[in-house]
Amino acid sequence: MSPNRWLRISYRVGAAVDAVAAVQMLRARLFGLGMGISGSPAGEDYRYAMGMGAALMLGWTALLLWADRRPLQRRGVLLLTVVVVAGLAANELVAVRAGFLPIAPVAAIWTLQAALIVLFLRSYVVASRGAALQAKASDPE
Repeated sequence: MSPNRWLRISYRVGAAVDAVAAVQMLRARLFGLGMGISGSPAGEDYRYAMGMGAALMLGWTALLLWADRRPLQRRGVLLLTVVVVAGLAANELVAVRAGFLPIAPVAAIWTLQAALIVLFLRSYVVASRGAALQAKASDPE
């Protein structure tokens, strides 16, 4: 598979996952269902924090779609995205340890996050190797 194909798959999968997460964040009931939380956790403070998170998630969706327009040149976006995904996983760990989230649904999310990190890193490495080979091939020396 070509480096651009790897990158485009990564950008588009990441954007789709982020868009779904944003919708879930904006709908407390959907979040509760997805996370195995009974009742609605939606107090004003919760809605405010999740609204901020959803705005950032939608912004990251747009960033990934922007990177898809020039996949090879913007491949660094994937490394930034790995940092964000790892940060989300760490935040979920804090929520599980605090007893806010049950482990079972979070374990499924961690599996998804691990798969995304592997995909993003693999795509970045393949694309970087491809870019290095292109640069070497076009070097007149």
